[in-house]
Amino acid sequence: MDATDRRILRALARRGRLSNAELAEEVGLSPSPCWTRVKRLEAAGVIQGYAAILDQAQLGLPDTVFLEVMMEKHDERALREFEAAVNGIPEILECHLVTGEYDYIIKAAVSGTAGYEALLRNRIYGLPGVRHTRTAFTLRCLKREISAVP
Repeated sequence: MDATDRRILRALARRGRLSNAELAEEVGLSPSPCWTRVKRLEAAGVIQGYAAILDQAQLGLPDTVFLEVMMEKHDERALREFEAAVNGIPEILECHLVTGEYDYIIKAAVSGTAGYEALLRNRIYGLPGVRHTRTAFTLRCLKREISAVP
């Protein structure tokens, strides 16, 4: 990956809906070589996809919580079942297997404390193998990036 590829990635990270012509102009290439580079970056998996970023508040889920989850067991079956169940919960935005006292950190979008309680009681506590949770509500997001930019 060279400096031109990095310029392409920075431009697409800022505005993923740039047309090829706009992108080429922004990074200083003609459209054909720009398109070739983008396709190569996609094929290599450097660009994994494009997404619309939705306003959670306008969708009725204005609050973000981080839940730390401790599991009862750590065998492969228990972890697989938990991970499969997490993928079926739309309020969960991210779930990471982590080191430390807790096994997973979950980022979820909720509608206030009532929405959080519903998520916890109706979804999280029902997940296979959950032993204990600890939660923090976010007060304000200071920085949000979808991915690291070169």
